[in-house]
Amino acid sequence: MQKIVFFGGTGMTGQCAVRYALKKGLAVRLLVRNEATVPEDFKEKVELVKGDVTSAEDVKKAIEGQELVCVVLGTRSDLKPSTVMSEGLSNVLSAMKDASLKKLSVCLSAFLFMEPEKVPAIFVNINGEHKRMLELVKESGLEYRAVLPPHIADEPQAKFATDYDKSPAHSRSISKLDLGQFLVDCLFDDGHSRKVIGICTVK
Repeated sequence: MQKIVFFGGTGMTGQCAVRYALKKGLAVRLLVRNEATVPEDFKEKVELVKGDVTSAEDVKKAIEGQELVCVVLGTRSDLKPSTVMSEGLSNVLSAMKDASLKKLSVCLSAFLFMEPEKVPAIFVNINGEHKRMLELVKESGLEYRAVLPPHIADEPQAKFATDYDKSPAHSRSISKLDLGQFLVDCLFDDGHSRKVIGICTVK
């Protein structure tokens, strides 16, 4: 049974990824600040490590003994300037290297495929943070999968498409269920290694 640790596993997409990993038969660990945020349906099925992604020690503890890493950090609806996600990712990458782990998937945003001046003003701060995160994974030397979804929709699963270094042109959304599944599945496909991946629902 392969072991996977999630950072951001209680967010909207993170929960979907965790549920899919459990369904796939993986041993799942989550780093959580507050156990109350863990959904009841999988609380007893995962290993919880209490801590914060901005603490290098907490992250190191969460990564110890794992094989795969999935980073689905978000800000909920907070769009103010922040470096929490990039700081957290930096801690994850350092801990992975110390533990000789190679494979991680990271959820970012399709806005990174756009010219910076075309990104809607409301998303400029978070896009800057995602840009810092993408640079960190590209420079890490690890076998990363940088997944850049468009609008993440609360919709049923559907047919979806992926492409490298651009968004597939089928739609401007992706089901949270499909995105969660892909964030896990892409770790098992070496064709996706060190790739920046666009994903969207085929409509």
